[in-house]
Amino acid sequence: MLQSLSIRNIVLIEALDLEFGSGLSVLTGETGAGKSILLDSLGLVLGNRADSGLVRKGADKAQVTASFDTPDLKSKLSGTLDENDIELEPGEPLIIRRSLKADGGSKAFVNDQPCSAALLRSIGGQLIEIHGQHDDRGLINPKGHRTLLDIFAGVDGTKISKTYNMWQAAKDALAQAKADQESAEADRDYLEHSVEELSKFAPQPGEEQELALERATMMKGEKLTGDLESIRSAFDGSEGGLASLRAAARRLDRIQEDHPLLKEALDALDRAVIEASDAEEKLNDAANALTFDPQRLDDMETRLFDLRGLARKHRVEPDRLSELLAELQSKLAAISDGGKSLEELEASLASVKQSYTETAMALRTKRLKAAKALDKAVAGELVPLKLDSARFETLLEELPEERWSANGMDRIEFLISTNPGAPLAPLGKIASGGELSRFILALKVALAEEGGAKTIIFDEVDRGVGGAVASAIGDRLSRLSDSAQMLVVTHSPQVASKGDAHLLINKSSDGTVSRTDVNALDDDGRRQEIARMLSGADVTDEARAQADRLLEGV
Repeated sequence: MLQSLSIRNIVLIEALDLEFGSGLSVLTGETGAGKSILLDSLGLVLGNRADSGLVRKGADKAQVTASFDTPDLKSKLSGTLDENDIELEPGEPLIIRRSLKADGGSKAFVNDQPCSAALLRSIGGQLIEIHGQHDDRGLINPKGHRTLLDIFAGVDGTKISKTYNMWQAAKDALAQAKADQESAEADRDYLEHSVEELSKFAPQPGEEQELALERATMMKGEKLTGDLESIRSAFDGSEGGLASLRAAARRLDRIQEDHPLLKEALDALDRAVIEASDAEEKLNDAANALTFDPQRLDDMETRLFDLRGLARKHRVEPDRLSELLAELQSKLAAISDGGKSLEELEASLASVKQSYTETAMALRTKRLKAAKALDKAVAGELVPLKLDSARFETLLEELPEERWSANGMDRIEFLISTNPGAPLAPLGKIASGGELSRFILALKVALAEEGGAKTIIFDEVDRGVGGAVASAIGDRLSRLSDSAQMLVVTHSPQVASKGDAHLLINKSSDGTVSRTDVNALDDDGRRQEIARMLSGADVTDEARAQADRLLEGV
């Protein structure tokens, strides 16, 4: 709900601060007083095109600030704010501010956070509906007619949306499986050859590193063979160094008691024998590890080069060849099993499509029933609004399958005919300005939809009518104000008398500068203004008496 509106330097408005309450607020004033300026100001803060011509002459910039009560946390608007990281504390108002420079350019802020014009339009459209002489949104736009009918019918679109998504997922899965099957069939020869080649070679993970290490070790052994043999010969045989150490140790053991130093010498010699034995063992191990086998080296090099060649051929790392073999085997198996898989996917697709069709047909049945009820309800509102020659009809056109969607299989549009015998046509293409506003009012009353904007503005909905028709319009606006805040620009005293609050728009001039002001009227002020609307500039006692009767009839 709109709580307040602050306007600075918009056309004839220098500074204006307005407060709004719930219920029905009427705005009146003489022709040319500036009612359109007020609506232009509101339109600017709701995201309409920023026209620098709105900036008051002599001012550098204009600014409009609107304050709204806190939106429902479960509402679409709350979701929009969250998606765009616009913070809103519980219980705090939503404040929109937009400034416009005289030399062009504008800035918009929602709760002091910068906001694009597109986002501002989205937020504004969820806050306020404006129905006027040139309205091209709201109830006129066919894009919203399906939603309005569904709300009127009380249907939940969750099931149809879910079944549609399941149907599309099944279609995508089948299409992908067919594409995979066709691709696999085209590659069958390649797959069979590659699987046979890789299976025969049998690559193992880590094989490249093992082969390369063994090859490098064997090549080192070829270089070190001579040195190792020479070193090992110093240990081998009865004349070798280790045998000599052992013989010396045995002789020394026999004479160690003859002198203390001989015992120490024997201990040192024993240690030398142990170290020498350890060295001999390691030399033998190294010799075995570095054994050079020309045939083995040739086999390793061939295997290693073939392994790397296969990796280059298949454009993978050598260690991934075993994984590639498993993948190719799986694809080859899928070709053989593809027919069965496709049959299963086709059966699944047929099942979910049938489920969607049944859900959509049930939804269509509900919509047809609701459409008849809506047509009847609107028809009941047309006669009191002096549209007794008009016809209203909700079109439900079954769409071809390629145009079915998550919303069902129907195209829905509100059609009207304003003259007897004239064909039905879209709402916005037939009705004149006054008729259009009354059609929208009739729809609003008939729909009484929930979840729409909490503030609705009608601009001269009573244009071209008076008397009982204007009174009927006032009654319906008052009825609508029970569920939404209503702001109505009117020239009709009958409509004005139904207001819970009355704002008077005045234009004044000091001879050089003209200004527009808006004043909230008290009971006496309302009586005087309604009397003026009844009689013109010269307010008579009779007009005041008639104004009293209108006000008493509220």
